[in-house]
Amino acid sequence: MRDPLALLGLARRAGALAYGTGSTRRALKEGRARLILFAQDASDTQREKVMKLLRHGTTPRATLGTREALGSAVGSAPVSAVAVTDRGFAKELLARLGVKPGKPVQNGMRR
Repeated sequence: MRDPLALLGLARRAGALAYGTGSTRRALKEGRARLILFAQDASDTQREKVMKLLRHGTTPRATLGTREALGSAVGSAPVSAVAVTDRGFAKELLARLGVKPGKPVQNGMRR
């Protein structure tokens, strides 16, 4: 099981996710977010709502799938953003996305 979207479903069942722009922002404000995932087709407005909270932080972020694919992976309607709140799931997702530890991830895109 190397598919990052499949791991999101497991993380949801474990209670290790906040999904949707509002819940993602809340997780960031509360300091619970360990990784932020944006949908490729997230609107600039929705992305910016979350990015405002990420500008000065160190929370990694990446882009993964479409709004529909992210929503389906977490068992909901299409979503623009997902916050992974468990350190272990975040680490594994970063590995599956090919992001090396300590490598900067900015503006919703892996570099």
